[in-house]
Amino acid sequence: LSFYPNDGVGLMRIEFIITHSIQIHPMALVKFNELKDEAVKQKIEELTHHYPDKERYFVDKLAEGVATIAAAFYPKDVIVRMSDFKTNEYANLIGGKDFEPQEENPMIGFRGASRYYHDLYREGFKLECDAIRKVRDEMGLTNVKVMIPFCRTIEEGNKVIAVMKKYGLEQGVNNLEVYVMAEIPSNVLLAEKFAAIFDGFSIGSNDLTQLTLGIDRDSAIISGLFSEQNEAAKEMIATMINKEKSTGTKIGLCGQAPSDFPEFAQFLVEQRIDSISFNPDALLKGIENIKKAETNMLLKTQ
Repeated sequence: LSFYPNDGVGLMRIEFIITHSIQIHPMALVKFNELKDEAVKQKIEELTHHYPDKERYFVDKLAEGVATIAAAFYPKDVIVRMSDFKTNEYANLIGGKDFEPQEENPMIGFRGASRYYHDLYREGFKLECDAIRKVRDEMGLTNVKVMIPFCRTIEEGNKVIAVMKKYGLEQGVNNLEVYVMAEIPSNVLLAEKFAAIFDGFSIGSNDLTQLTLGIDRDSAIISGLFSEQNEAAKEMIATMINKEKSTGTKIGLCGQAPSDFPEFAQFLVEQRIDSISFNPDALLKGIENIKKAETNMLLKTQ
């Protein structure tokens, strides 16, 4: 995929590596000796049989997955988003049910940044940080940047930066940049304050639309109301871009809409967004839509 025309990777989700390669809930590795379910312990033993240190299994496997992508695209930026499973998804990992609360609405529950400094997951987040530090500092793949998902408040952003520093990922050291997803209305309303903490933003148009319109995308009954092209959603996106332009902070967008809808790509280009990220299968169509939008803008100015 690195041979497609591109400027790097705007969003690498580590959930895929955890689900397919690691398969085990990180806290089940941290607290392996405390597990009560013998079947779960046996399954973990089978997967980690060559790792006396169970935590090292997670770190090595995650580092391997991230490094594979980072090396393929080097020296272009690869923005790695830290874990953003919801509690019901975490519970499906091996050993996960023992460490996850049951929530009525996981979509807006214990997810993203709120987990990283919380007692229920902080030691699991340490393993994520250890893996990224290994990729950057030991393997030398300093093109890896880190992105924090679902950061609700300024205080939460500061907490996460502090926890990362404690675990050896210090912003600015070895050119480490820390981005944040812009996917909650609070991120838009307080954009300038978030910009004082983070090095860049990626608009998560799905969650931002969902939270702007008050729609649970997991609800089949009302999912038909969901549209990134809704006037309110577009106003939130435009506001976020304009605010970050005023602060000089980098801002991009990750989502399917710019490839599916040429008019949405046109809208983003007109707002002068810095970058747009696509799924690989939508990349060429997305580039085509961007080129058309740029041409249309040029014609308007002539």
